[in-house]
Amino acid sequence: MLPLRPLNSYFSLRPSPPLLALNHLRSIHFRPSARWSVQVQASVGGGDQSQTMTTTPLDSIERREKKVPLEPGSGVDEGIQVRAVVTIKKKMKEKIGEKLGDQWEYLVNGVGQGIQIQLISHDIDPVTNSGKSVESYVRGWIPKPSNVSYIVEYGAEFSVPSDFGCPGAVLITNLHGKEFYLVEIIVHGFSGGPVFFPANTWIHSRNDNPESRIIFKNQAYLPSQTPAGIKDLRREDLLSVRGNQHGTRKQHERIYDYDTYNDLGNPDKDEELARPVLGGHERPYPRRCRTGRPPTLSDPLSESRIEKPHPVYVPRDETFEEIKQNTFSAGRLKALFHNLLPSIAATLSSSDIPFKCFSDIDKLYIEGVLLRDEESKGVVENLLVGKVMKQVLSAGESLLKYEIPAVIKGDKFSWLRDNEFARQTLAGVNPVNIELLKEFPIRSNLDPALYGPPESAITKELLEKELSGMSLEQAIEEKRLFILDYHDMLLPFIKKMNSLPGRKAYASRTILFYTKADILRPVAIELSLPKTHSSPQNKRVYTQGHDATTYWIWKLAKAHVCSNDAGVHQLVNHWLRTHACMEPYIIATHRQLSSMHPIYKLLHPHLRYTLEINALARQNLINGGGIIEASFSPGKYAMELSSAAYKNLWRFDMESLPADLIRRGMAVEDPSMPCGVKLVIEDYPYAADGLLIWSAIKEWVESYVGHFYSDSNSVTSDVELQAWWSEIKLKGHCDKKNEPWWPKLDTQEDLSGILTTMIWVASGQHAAINFGQYPFGGYVPNRPTLVRKLIPQENDPEFEKFIQNPQLVFLSSLPTQLQATKVMAVQDTLSTHSPDEEYLGELNPLHNHWIHDHEILQLYNKFSGRLEEIEEIINARNKDTRLRNRSGAGVPPYQLLLRSSGPGVTGRGIPNSISI
Repeated sequence: MLPLRPLNSYFSLRPSPPLLALNHLRSIHFRPSARWSVQVQASVGGGDQSQTMTTTPLDSIERREKKVPLEPGSGVDEGIQVRAVVTIKKKMKEKIGEKLGDQWEYLVNGVGQGIQIQLISHDIDPVTNSGKSVESYVRGWIPKPSNVSYIVEYGAEFSVPSDFGCPGAVLITNLHGKEFYLVEIIVHGFSGGPVFFPANTWIHSRNDNPESRIIFKNQAYLPSQTPAGIKDLRREDLLSVRGNQHGTRKQHERIYDYDTYNDLGNPDKDEELARPVLGGHERPYPRRCRTGRPPTLSDPLSESRIEKPHPVYVPRDETFEEIKQNTFSAGRLKALFHNLLPSIAATLSSSDIPFKCFSDIDKLYIEGVLLRDEESKGVVENLLVGKVMKQVLSAGESLLKYEIPAVIKGDKFSWLRDNEFARQTLAGVNPVNIELLKEFPIRSNLDPALYGPPESAITKELLEKELSGMSLEQAIEEKRLFILDYHDMLLPFIKKMNSLPGRKAYASRTILFYTKADILRPVAIELSLPKTHSSPQNKRVYTQGHDATTYWIWKLAKAHVCSNDAGVHQLVNHWLRTHACMEPYIIATHRQLSSMHPIYKLLHPHLRYTLEINALARQNLINGGGIIEASFSPGKYAMELSSAAYKNLWRFDMESLPADLIRRGMAVEDPSMPCGVKLVIEDYPYAADGLLIWSAIKEWVESYVGHFYSDSNSVTSDVELQAWWSEIKLKGHCDKKNEPWWPKLDTQEDLSGILTTMIWVASGQHAAINFGQYPFGGYVPNRPTLVRKLIPQENDPEFEKFIQNPQLVFLSSLPTQLQATKVMAVQDTLSTHSPDEEYLGELNPLHNHWIHDHEILQLYNKFSGRLEEIEEIINARNKDTRLRNRSGAGVPPYQLLLRSSGPGVTGRGIPNSISI
């Protein structure tokens, strides 16, 4: 037990020290009072360490608490008494030491020396030329518990002059030795009713940073509308989070700054782990949040790494909250990367062999993987894996057992069929690469001197054999031919990729035909290798055929297409276009938009957790030697391929869903339709459902923008907004800053379009391409992430083995058992919703007071109601037997754009933000 000193030893009277000098923004004028105060000391553990604090003067405490009138003739306005209720969130699960720390915290707060609060008025104090202010301390020996055990409330009393005006900001100083999480402050007693100061932020200790934190009330103001008393605080708060491109960031800081992707490699550990810097003229890329670690010894351009399980810096309020850390994602990701994957490797590496028969794959779901490594004991149990990975524990062993993925749950053999291969281009996890074939012959845009003749080997004669009697010209005119084209994106990397051990890939083109029976099917696959001196045009075209040999070769060709599709999906459509491109928007929003700016308030729910998940990805997923390199065809060249895609393909104006569909020829402009577009294939579940979500977001954003911006001038004159958009282009996406396609920001329509695109990318777009990763990729033959062999040709030694046992050759071309088991574990984790997920159109109860504007709250409720209606429309579509891409025997319904979800791998749910 801790030794306790007699109660009277904690208190002694002495004159209080002079007040610390504060800058002019925070200067306070006190009326004269006696200079006696309470001194508090405590010794913990019997040592000589003690903490000494001084309270506010005793006579002023008595006057405030007992409302003792001032002496007659003092000439001071006694004013009104107001009370601030301070809501703090504690840890849900505390260790004994933390609980003892809480008792000390209660004691310190009880005597008024734990948390200092200043109320700042909208009105200017003529003496200081800044906002009028009054100061108090949180008091109360025992905090008031709320309905939630880990939420506590403290009180602070203020005597406010009658001419104080309306409070607009709070300055809060944490005098404790550790940070605390402030939920909100509510001030009662002013004539207008309670004044809300939503915070939801970590308040650093004064020991870490002497500056007070500034919390604004929940009234949204454009910069020009900011009340005079808090105008300087608005500017000061923005400056406090910007940093100066110097110094190593510390975990308690809230600094948002930019840097290149210079931390993916680890050359100091192994020169094989060196990776080029992404960002700059040679390898353009969006910028990430700067961490400021020192450079590596081997390469001054590369930043040294912090390896798992130590955390990578992100601004303090960007970190996962406790429920996501402990109950689910951060703890689970740590367990996944630090424990489970090494345990799988230890179990399977000695026999890292291919699957020999399909029953070997089935065993993953029926029998599981027995992890015999001693370190794996308890690892699986701690993963809290929910519905997908089940486990049975025995002495010294862990059984990792996978749930059957949705794609084969109803029909185990669906993946073999051509119509399912095609269906997944419209309703799978990567439904964003299929394009209308607009021109023929098909030509490459690559340099012929480097990559050979630009003409495709797919001929008119070959295609017309597959078009059920229709001419090529008629099929193109009727918009019945489509293409999945990875030729130009991959061919520059194929030679390097194929030099890696256990990797063999082609650049692929796949032609699909939409029949008059409204069935999409693949009709031709072109696989290309780089030109050589002996073979300047190294291209082969495959069609289905009807004999056994052609049938198996066709399956191998489809496997190569699926592998390419999986790599492009992960590196380009998922990581680059959502995670990486969203990060600069988040950084710029915090650096340039005040938390009282209406656009900050609109965007804030869509920024949650993204910087943290991206930092974890740089540490474990996309880094040199990480999971993506180990599991996908491009290997160590994965992020270089992602950079090339950014350079050649990414443009902000095409990230809008309608614009993307029109660009790909999957929709045509039609002003009579709700989103102004009509789908070329009506039964395109991603696009059909996505347009409903897009239109709901667009309507909400337009009404929100129209509420705050009355005309174009109010947009162009908003200095914060214009600085925000400029910084996104000039700093966040600076390698693309001179592109002519960047939207202007001159009108309400411009602003609404930009914001709708950002919110769509963070919510609907990410949900559509993320949460189906395990449901579609969890069965390796359906979606192999890499292929280990080229297709055997008749003059190859392997061809005879293929003829004798085509199934074995097919399975040995897929990822090995170790590779497959690893990637399945990662896909499961990335497809999982956390219990604290916040879904589109839903409000976190702790954020109820996010804005003080009745009309905006009504508009938000309308938005939320519309999303509920859309959910019903999608459910009805999934039961419509005419829509065969989302219904039918064994066909999983398309649910990825259903707004709501429970925790776990559900294959549905649209979070507000990119949170996994």
